[in-house]
Amino acid sequence: MASPYMDGVRRALPIVLGYVPVAFAFGVLAVKSNIPPALVVAMSVFHFAGSGQFVCAGLWGAGVGAMSVIVAVFVVNLRHLLMSAAMAEPLAPLKRWQRFLFGCEMTDETFGVHITAFQRGWKLCTATLFTCNLTAHASWVLGTAIGVFCGGLVHDVKPLGLDYALTAMFLALLVPQCVSRLHVLVAIVTAILSLSLKLAGMGQWNVVVATVLGATLGVALLHRNKSALPEKKEEDAA
Repeated sequence: MASPYMDGVRRALPIVLGYVPVAFAFGVLAVKSNIPPALVVAMSVFHFAGSGQFVCAGLWGAGVGAMSVIVAVFVVNLRHLLMSAAMAEPLAPLKRWQRFLFGCEMTDETFGVHITAFQRGWKLCTATLFTCNLTAHASWVLGTAIGVFCGGLVHDVKPLGLDYALTAMFLALLVPQCVSRLHVLVAIVTAILSLSLKLAGMGQWNVVVATVLGATLGVALLHRNKSALPEKKEEDAA
């Protein structure tokens, strides 16, 4: 029988492959934005929010005030409220302090891995859960440190494709979760809504608003399908 710790490392490997280059790109960008190297690494240790860190680095480099940076990062990370709500039921057996620690380590990628596992019937194992999260976090810190101390050799991350690494990782996590036509429909509708809102001039809120609307549509269709099943069974029995 495989060790639960090794299972956690195995689950984190796809995330690690995406995190290292993306964190490297963040380290390069942050240093070029005149953020002190020690603070850059500290951000990855204590903040650990990929898109939020990129936003922070960009705004820092643009000379934006601290309050504006805080508000912008808060808005970008609002999606964590939705992810936390989705994980509430599977993580209910955990103690409160364990759920708190899990929340500190949860990212889009670890959420995608865990929620997919639960949807497939995986039984909760704290060793696997936290090993996966810590492995992913360690790889992000490592990638950031490499970017900070070796970033002077890279003048532009685009020729290396590192600017697309985060998007590619999101897509790789999305596809396994689309296990039914309803999931595919919600993903497509949400993407279209997000792009439409973005083109209409909405800022970072386009992702949050589109996600809420898409999820609401999915829940409504799911409940409609469930309510239609008893009626269909009654007709078949008659």
